Amino acid sequence: MNPRRRHGSPVRRKAVAGTIDNPSALDPRTRHLTKQDPTMTPVHETTARTRSDATVVRQNRTRDMQLMPESLARAQIQQRMHEAEAERRALRLRTARRLQRRAERATLRARRALAMAVMQ
Repeated sequence: MNPRRRHGSPVRRKAVAGTIDNPSALDPRTRHLTKQDPTMTPVHETTARTRSDATVVRQNRTRDMQLMPESLARAQIQQRMHEAEAERRALRLRTARRLQRRAERATLRARRALAMAVMQ
């Protein structure tokens, strides 16, 4: 290994315990996952200088490709959760407005009844 590395040259990653199908940690927040770029560009360098570096790059690229569907599914689920929360807020707002109108009508009926009682 070259002790003087230039910025941007491939760096060997340590092997992560577990596999995608059988992760070492079941909690997704504690699992080591690469950060997914929204443009789907690879995080690592794609050109390698030596054969061992090429193997590492190929393994990392394969791992990133396997994680893409998981990352896309996570983003889709997160979007659906936001949509569901927005629908719940809208439903609560409609219910609150309906109850407020009902209370206002009851108040008007009570005032009319009181006015009628005072008039007699």
